[in-house]
Amino acid sequence: MATSVIQGFTKSLAMTVLSEIGDKTFFAAAIMAMRHPRRLVLSGCMTALIVMTALSVLVGWAAPNLISRKWAHHITTLLFLGFGLWSLWDAFHDEGESEELAEVEAKLDADFKANKKGSKDGNKDDDDVKKHNRSILLQFLSPIYLKAFSITFFGEWGDKSQLATIGLAADENPLGVVLGGILGQALCTTAAVLGGRSLASQISEKIVALSGGVLFIVFGIQSFLSTVAV
Repeated sequence: MATSVIQGFTKSLAMTVLSEIGDKTFFAAAIMAMRHPRRLVLSGCMTALIVMTALSVLVGWAAPNLISRKWAHHITTLLFLGFGLWSLWDAFHDEGESEELAEVEAKLDADFKANKKGSKDGNKDDDDVKKHNRSILLQFLSPIYLKAFSITFFGEWGDKSQLATIGLAADENPLGVVLGGILGQALCTTAAVLGGRSLASQISEKIVALSGGVLFIVFGIQSFLSTVAV
């Protein structure tokens, strides 16, 4: 039991870190943290990622109960090999490392300017009273928190990392997968929020994609060679 948890944990942690570094949600967290309170951005992003990881693991855990474990194992193997080739393709056919960062920054910049313009029309005295009386709970339900949550949650929905987490949970210990996934998400998101744009702009997407591609293929080969527990 302990061995299976550790194996699922290490696989999930490595996969999550290599999948999330340089991802759109990583860039979004870095840019939002430069314009809004880091505490709210980090909490919003982390809540979304924890919910997404838990849902993905739940789906992966339920898959062998809906279809045969043998078929779930084979599908997981194909997913890993497919994602590995996909990542390698992205690494060698990437048109520009800063293109994704620029795209995310432009979108968030437009939203930021629109929100800033709207906030100027509000009553300053009312805002001061609201800030003074606002509880900690309400701060975490602020527009900034909800924006960070929604951008991260919907940005991750259907993403390669989410599908890989589902596949991993179907083949490994779900507890280890969810713990490794949450820790990996926490490390990446914290680095993005604290490091900001300077860190995001220094990341080589090609190296990350190559590393992730190799890791997925290794997982796929290992899954192909392993026996299926009936």
